[in-house]
Amino acid sequence: MRKLCTLVLLLTITMTLVSTDAEAQRFTLRKRYASVGVHLGAMNYFGDIVPEPDFTSLRFKSTRPNIGISYTYRYFPRISVRGSFHWGRIIGDDIKSAALNESENAGRYKRNLSFRNDIKELSAVAIVDLFENRQTYRRRPDFVPYGFVGVAVLHHNPKAYYETGSHPGLVGDQDIPTGWYELQPLGTEGQHVDGADNPEPYKRVQVSIPFGLGVRYKVDRYWDVSFEVGWRKTFTDYLDDASSSYVDKSTLLSSANNSPNRAASAIFSDRSAEGEFVNQVVPDPSGTPYKHLSGYGTSANIRRGDKTDKDWYIVSGVNINYILTPRIRSPKFR
Repeated sequence: MRKLCTLVLLLTITMTLVSTDAEAQRFTLRKRYASVGVHLGAMNYFGDIVPEPDFTSLRFKSTRPNIGISYTYRYFPRISVRGSFHWGRIIGDDIKSAALNESENAGRYKRNLSFRNDIKELSAVAIVDLFENRQTYRRRPDFVPYGFVGVAVLHHNPKAYYETGSHPGLVGDQDIPTGWYELQPLGTEGQHVDGADNPEPYKRVQVSIPFGLGVRYKVDRYWDVSFEVGWRKTFTDYLDDASSSYVDKSTLLSSANNSPNRAASAIFSDRSAEGEFVNQVVPDPSGTPYKHLSGYGTSANIRRGDKTDKDWYIVSGVNINYILTPRIRSPKFR
């Protein structure tokens, strides 16, 4: 799947370069036009908390909505540029995506991590049509396959839900209130611990490379409808807040942790004790009140995620575009 996505990206770039030849430069201003559109679709994610620890994994029940607005301007017979703003949500849940009877996924089922993340994305892409249009917008082709590639800036903020009393053995101020918690400020992998050999806090503003394929249909003179699928290659492994290894809970509870809620840091770093295996939980070896399943949440020698693979997300859906009638000024005669 990754090879396919790379091939799509290379083909789109090649088409863009080939299309911007001298002949395309003669595309007159009178034939250029703009359109505005809305996007209605879905968003999915690939990372450490998916049905399979692999890029090709997809769970339709984890699909969440995505909406957007866009402005597109056709510069050449084959090439347009588009600026878009999208909002969408991605989610992941070990309990729902893994199973005990699957040997390769049983460990993730017991890990019991979950998250949701609202993605706000601002992008600029070049769109390359398979069929060119050297005429005005009124004579554009009825059906056009296309590819696109560009750059995007996104803001993400992974959160997780906790219900008071779900962690065995906790009482009083050792527990935390029910609700959704932002995970980045908690430093669940020790990002906010002073003097420790832990990862740096990840940024909630990131850059990605959007690319993909679509088909566009001319409804009438002014309206187009298109369906497209776009991949987002990110440069972060923290869309799901899981990347490297566990941290001793005593470290997360220490005064060296700059997290605003150290108890929440300890709870969200390892949630194995909250699952259905309550009779198998064991005390934390560092003496904290937080229990865990054997083999989870005790030290940096135990993997929490896979930092060798960055996270991806996919945006798919329908675009509805309205063409803005070009305003052409007539030449002045003296």
